[in-house]
Amino acid sequence: MHSKLDLNLLVALDALLEEGSVNGAAARLHLSGPAMSRALGRVRKAICDPVLVRSGRTMVRTPHAEAIRAEVHALVARATRLFDRTGPLDLSTLERTFTIQADDSTFAVVGAALLTRIRRDAPGVTIRFLGEGPRDNNPPLRDGTADLEIGVIDRRTPETRVERLVSEESVVVVRRGHPLATGTPVSLRDYAAAEHLTVSRRGILRGPIDDFLAGHGLAREVVVSVPTASIAMLMVADSDLVGRAARRMHRPLVDRLGLVVLETPLVLPSLDISQGWHAKFDADEGHAWLRERVREVFGALTADGPGPRGTGAVRTNEGQSRL
Repeated sequence: MHSKLDLNLLVALDALLEEGSVNGAAARLHLSGPAMSRALGRVRKAICDPVLVRSGRTMVRTPHAEAIRAEVHALVARATRLFDRTGPLDLSTLERTFTIQADDSTFAVVGAALLTRIRRDAPGVTIRFLGEGPRDNNPPLRDGTADLEIGVIDRRTPETRVERLVSEESVVVVRRGHPLATGTPVSLRDYAAAEHLTVSRRGILRGPIDDFLAGHGLAREVVVSVPTASIAMLMVADSDLVGRAARRMHRPLVDRLGLVVLETPLVLPSLDISQGWHAKFDADEGHAWLRERVREVFGALTADGPGPRGTGAVRTNEGQSRL
């Protein structure tokens, strides 16, 4: 019998117990007196108790009704909160852990600023930063590894949402005092003759830049591959290797490490840095708030100009591939 119970009766029961009368409950639920009387009859049958009985000119609750009154009211309140999404998100009471996956250079540049903004508004929120895994792993947004992914998102599924944060140019970087850091433009031949470092999570040593150089009768020597951009810049800072960096996004690391941006005839590919999430979070207020904070941080990062730049006349056909 209980499996067929109309849960609307719970709301009717709550009104009857709180008001202590049929007329009061009817007014509370905007029902007619006869409709509320019928609801009382159904409630009595469902819980096998009269609930309200007449005592003179008033109605009084039965002992069982008194015993369940608080529990019924709590259940109705919880159900109301469950279905009522019209109220604003209360950040002061939000307790949640968000997992964000990105390259470690992204966290090195924006991690502290993002965490500061989040904790300022929502002190109960915790952030779990995860580094990027191998490309042949399951997509982190699909398998639930991450709530949000930041970076060059080139693996999309039908349920993935992707929003571009910034389109970045790549620049050639070397340590201060490097033989190529003379303050004058570097020729394509001199660029190719140097020892190079490349970034690849899969350890790939050759990419479209090499194809471009081959088209000009040149070849570069890639002597090492590293998995992340931050490792690459640290190694460039302590060697004569030639590396790459994102013009604006990596500028704090470039400046902190004292790297020099070379002016070359090689125009490196732009990269779309995006944030991606699973469609299940589209209507999630907490997740939407997190995405807005990410937008703010990247907006502030790129708001004060393009940073140091090199110029050139030769464009590669790399598109947005990653080495």
